[in-house]
Amino acid sequence: MRIMSLNAWGGTLHGPLLRYLAQEAPEVLCLQEVIHSPETSKLDLTYRDGDHVLAQRANLFSEVAAVLPEHAAIFCPAAQGMLWDGELPVPSRWGLASFVHRSLPIIGQAQGFVHKGYEPDGFGEHPRSRSAHALRVFDHAQGSAVSIAQMHGLRDLRGKMDTHERAAQARRFLALLEQVAEPGDLRVVCGDFNVEPGSETLRLMTEAGMTELVTAGNFEGTRSAHYAKPGKFADYMAVSNAAAVRGFTVVRAPEVSDHCPLLLDL
Repeated sequence: MRIMSLNAWGGTLHGPLLRYLAQEAPEVLCLQEVIHSPETSKLDLTYRDGDHVLAQRANLFSEVAAVLPEHAAIFCPAAQGMLWDGELPVPSRWGLASFVHRSLPIIGQAQGFVHKGYEPDGFGEHPRSRSAHALRVFDHAQGSAVSIAQMHGLRDLRGKMDTHERAAQARRFLALLEQVAEPGDLRVVCGDFNVEPGSETLRLMTEAGMTELVTAGNFEGTRSAHYAKPGKFADYMAVSNAAAVRGFTVVRAPEVSDHCPLLLDL
């Protein structure tokens, strides 16, 4: 089974991103920073937050689903706010998406929030609401179940330091996984955690029996050349049994986001 985790950057590099996902087609795709704007047929919109202005792909969720026609597509919104078509506001939902190949039956799932709750009337104040999604799938090739959870960790404008909110977020995330996992399952957690390698978030996962693969593999970071700021770590993937890992890498090329895809083979 191949599992990929990626922050899609709102589809800023949608062309390379869609081509890469169609070619790679992992059995399970955990995608963060996904836009879903069902009220518009526009292809591109603009996100505005003070001086922060970023192009967004209006219906990235539908476009990814279209290039992965053999996958079940699940969108998990964190908030609905306004993106912009020139000076026209367009209601748009922002959150996570999970895509699971039809060869893997989904036998359990839980969706919830690891920070705040759903924001229906705007993206909210920083640090904003963060959702998470946990899936339990059955791998008939191996004759066993695998439980997978993803989140997009909260962004704190002060930086990626440890905070009470981040510690609480990690505990809620692990608890969400336990809602679907059963004894004997291989457990996988992944996402853009928005923390540094020595963080309390990763320590809590280690205490929960997980082996984190980015730091264990001595990778030099998880951000692509499109990310110009200091601090090259954000994305992580951990497993409950390292012996089940056949391969793991941080994909440097092609560049499809300001984050690198994390690719795990079990």
